[in-house]
Formats: sequence, C-alpha cells, structure tokens
Amino acid sequence: MNVEWALAELSVFVDMTTLIQPPPDNSGVLILADMRYPKGPPDRIVASAQVVEQILDRVLPDWRRTIPEDRDERWQQHRQAAQRAIAALEREEEVHENLGDNAPRLDAGRMHPWAWEGARSLWQSGHYREAVRAASVKINTEAQNKLGRRDVSETALFQSAYTSDDPKSGQPRLRLRDDDGGRTAQSVRRGVAALAEGCYAPLRNPASHDEGELSEDEALEQLATLSLLARYVDRSEVHR
Repeated sequence: MNVEWALAELSVFVDMTTLIQPPPDNSGVLILADMRYPKGPPDRIVASAQVVEQILDRVLPDWRRTIPEDRDERWQQHRQAAQRAIAALEREEEVHENLGDNAPRLDAGRMHPWAWEGARSLWQSGHYREAVRAASVKINTEAQNKLGRRDVSETALFQSAYTSDDPKSGQPRLRLRDDDGGRTAQSVRRGVAALAEGCYAPLRNPASHDEGELSEDEALEQLATLSLLARYVDRSEVHR
C-alpha cells in the first residue's frame, strides 16, 4: 500500500466530513435544533468515499461491524473509521515495536486475489468460517476454468491436474512454468496435490458443515494456506 497516498485521501475525507454550523441567521429567528452539516460539497464527499472505503477495507477490514453507524449523520461512521485508519497507518511501527515482538504479520489484502476477494465481504461481517469456505470455492472454480473441466472438483481436480501422468483427452495437466520434468518437479507436483487435499479435507469440508465460528486468527491462517494454493495454480500452465 502507498501509505502516503492513503493518508492524504483519508485526511481530505476527514476534513470534508467535519460538521460545521450554518452561517448566522439575521432574521432574528432562534433555531434550537442542531443544524450542523458536513463541511465539504456532497458530490465530493460521495466521490471521496468510494476511494476511502477501499482504503478502510485494507487497513481496518471489520470497520463496518465494529464502528457503529450514526443514523443522524450519514458520514460519521466513515469519518471515525478514517480517523482510526490514519492513527493505525501513522503509528503502526511504533505500536508493534512497543506492544509486540515485531514478528511478521499476515495481511489478508496482500494474499492472492482468488483467496481474499472470495472471502472479503463475509470476512468484514465477521463470518470467518464462511469466508474461508467462499475462498476455497473461488479457488476451485478458477482451477476448473483454467483446465476447462466441470466433471471433477476440489481434491480430485487437483490430483488429476498435478499428476505426473501425461495429459489425456479431457484431462489436461497443470505444470509450473519452471517444471523440467525432473525429480524435483515431480516432487513439487505431488506437493501441490497434497496441499490441495490439505485445504479441502480439513479446511473447506468443516467450513461447509460445522456450525461453530472460527477465531479470526485461525481463519487468517487457513486463508493464507488457500492463498498459497491459489498462487501455485495461477503460476501453472495448462498442458493438453
């Protein structure tokens, strides 16, 4: 993420959504109601919100769920989220150095798009198990599209795609671009097929049948595993 750009966009939005009082009324009529309104022009606020929402989704993925809406002021939920996002971006390193062990952190927004885009909307509403399931479905669909197959799916699809057998009619194979047919390449094929089974047997299947919710940390780990599988598929070429 371009942090400098994001901070600038958020700051402009916060400024435009500052509530101000209307100019004094010289008619002599006293108005007791709160007549404050956003400082910026409505059309500019709407246009800015389109960009700001995408920044917030990256910096504070659950902002819509954790920051309450203000029914009286349309943009105040966005404004509060933007203020929090500014603090998070400006002081991120400081916070982690003082409160954490400065270990590497997983960023869902930097995972493979097939994983994160498939999971995003459910994730942001706190449905972590369903988000993992949606990501697994998206990756399976993309693999089917790449191979042009609908007759098999999930574990069976990947086992067929990454087998070391030669392609057959109706059964194309996937090979990483640096696959030279040697022992290491064959080992990688077996590994990708095993990784797929590890995704769909213990991750996708429970996500489809269990009613309990995952913790956010566990779901993030599962999403990262699916993202790794997606990268292998995306980097592979179809052999017919």
